[in-house]
Amino acid sequence: MFKRSLLALALLATAGSVSAQQPATDYAALVNPKIGSGGHGHVFVGANVPFGMTQVGPTSISQDWDWCSGYHDSENSVIGFSHTHLSGTGCGDLFDVTLMPVIGEVEYGRGRLGDYTTGFWSEADRTKEVVEPGYYSVPLTRYNILAEMTATERGGLHRYTFPASDEAAIILDLVHGGCWDRPEALYAEAVGNNRIEGYRHTYGWANHQKVYFVIEFSKPFDEFEPIGEDNWYYRLHFKTTEGEQIGVKVALSSTSIEGARKNFDAEVANTDFDAARKMAYDKWNAELSKMRIEGATDEQMEIFYTGVYHMYVAPSLFSDVDGTYRGADQQIHANPGHDTYTTFSLWDTYRAKLPLMTITHPERMDDVINTMINICEEQGFLPIWHLWAWDNGCMVGSPGIIAVSDAVTKRIEGIDAERAWTAIYTSAMHDIRGGKCRKEYGFMPRDLQAESIAHDMEFAIADAAAVEVAKMLGKSEEQAYLEERSHSWLNYFDPSTGFVRGKSSKGEWREDFNPFNASRIANEYCEGNAWQYTWLVPQDLDKLVECFGGVENTIERLDGLFTADTKMEGEDVTPDISGLIGQYVHGNEPSHHIIYFYTMLGQPWTGADRLYEVMDTMYSTEVDGLSGNEDVGQMSAWYIMTTFGFYPVEPAAGKYVLGVPMVDHAAIDVQGGVFEVERKGYNEKRRYVQRVELNGKPLERNYITHDEVVAGGKLTFVMGKKQSCWY
Repeated sequence: MFKRSLLALALLATAGSVSAQQPATDYAALVNPKIGSGGHGHVFVGANVPFGMTQVGPTSISQDWDWCSGYHDSENSVIGFSHTHLSGTGCGDLFDVTLMPVIGEVEYGRGRLGDYTTGFWSEADRTKEVVEPGYYSVPLTRYNILAEMTATERGGLHRYTFPASDEAAIILDLVHGGCWDRPEALYAEAVGNNRIEGYRHTYGWANHQKVYFVIEFSKPFDEFEPIGEDNWYYRLHFKTTEGEQIGVKVALSSTSIEGARKNFDAEVANTDFDAARKMAYDKWNAELSKMRIEGATDEQMEIFYTGVYHMYVAPSLFSDVDGTYRGADQQIHANPGHDTYTTFSLWDTYRAKLPLMTITHPERMDDVINTMINICEEQGFLPIWHLWAWDNGCMVGSPGIIAVSDAVTKRIEGIDAERAWTAIYTSAMHDIRGGKCRKEYGFMPRDLQAESIAHDMEFAIADAAAVEVAKMLGKSEEQAYLEERSHSWLNYFDPSTGFVRGKSSKGEWREDFNPFNASRIANEYCEGNAWQYTWLVPQDLDKLVECFGGVENTIERLDGLFTADTKMEGEDVTPDISGLIGQYVHGNEPSHHIIYFYTMLGQPWTGADRLYEVMDTMYSTEVDGLSGNEDVGQMSAWYIMTTFGFYPVEPAAGKYVLGVPMVDHAAIDVQGGVFEVERKGYNEKRRYVQRVELNGKPLERNYITHDEVVAGGKLTFVMGKKQSCWY
């Protein structure tokens, strides 16, 4: 079950009995970690701390697409409890260093659903499952064992409650990982009679992934038994009495067994399970309390704080306690005094999640961005989808340019702007991923580059972001070149159809053009079609207006996006295209900025109607309460920023386009104090913005700047019945 306090109790002010580190409100009690664990949400369900290296939780038998996180609400098998998981991704990997408590002789294998003779898996009693920030527990019905777990930044703690048995055991499974994950080298050895050390080297979505571990048991094991010719499994034998608890402490490292030892000594050696659980819960409360909303429904509160929770699963800590980390060049680097991160799903998170973190976590973002710059220096280009020292290159464009440019133009302290520029420009001029033919032809021809339109349009956004840094640093020559290239998408706009359309190296249009075609086979788009990609110009709305023949025509076309037939045609259409309103696809990122174009086009009331619709229909408190993959927090970041009433549309421009706030009051802790958003006079009939004020003075523009937000102050939206434009 999802265990939480009643909302009213959670919101009681108890400041008198709370420590300085503990927020007065128990925001963690509002989190429902099961939201997104069904449908296509792919969220992690288990125990972790904010931005931690470890995600300790159950791993299922199934490895299909909807089990990318190792867990799906539709199926209750458990092959063990692994220490690394992804959350919300569209591909699977990790599930490293898996422990499974068992009773008696078992078959060693992943197993098949419904047949215990095929593996050591068990069914989990989901009716008694407890999930809360930093803690997970579930009974294993096959063995009558209660499994509990909590986490630290680089470690995990387990507590297994056994029945009386002379054949109790804990299996260390090193072979089974997630989806594409396959072993390269596996090793474990006993150190005394209560400790194991070893490593797991694998290839998969993250090639040449290296995980080192130290595991310590609260009770000496009677025997350490390697299983099989390849020693894929290790069985730790115990004798237990009824209700006896065996504790397990684990620490990981990407660098070495010695690194895992250091992490073990620093984080788990001197703590017990209950203390670690409380510490994890308190860390979540500290993060969740940085953004506060009032005047919201119970459902809004649950979705909002669960969204914050999901957003902070990653970027994931990747360095040891002494700052040592494994680089993208597979070398060990020292970086004392700084944290290094991984799990950069940048095609997703550059849009809203990372910009939001520049507001809420500037003190963390310097290390996040410097990690990206280090990766560029180690592998030759900024990260695309970095995972455990490997860039898998998933998705299109060069999103690392956008993420770094956004932080640089916002002047996040601790980032060397010139060093960042070198990484940005090096990546922008690289020949990989269609860059060479883009420089040669001015765009990516469909006969020379797969997903050519998607790649080129994302590169154009990256170019526009880089322009902002060039402008800031006085790089006039590079600025002019990149600014011209940021309009490369115009090569695809076909006036005869009104859509972006594939074009060959000979300048010939794709003949069999169908704007509804979203085939994964020989297509110019990525996880979409011409309907969505025609609007993928957050940097260039003015040019798109010119293409459509003026603002009025553009609004008419924008309306048509939401009223078009809800269909996808073509061969092998990806399930990533989900959450449709007409041809607007909220379940995937290329659509996320589009509604805010209404504000930019002078019709904010229509944008408000669309925002209300998405908030009401694409998010809920159910297990399938996300309209698509959580995408490492981007889906929730959209909800959070839309709740506040502003959203980052133009890349690295240092401003947020205004929408409509979804609650009466919101507050964000920022560098300058607190930034508040107030909604005055709202009811169901008074749903449109009439006037906007910043610190009590009229704001006669459709955006607010980043500097205005982080300085602290109050943004007030005065609501009314009239469909009006305040700027």
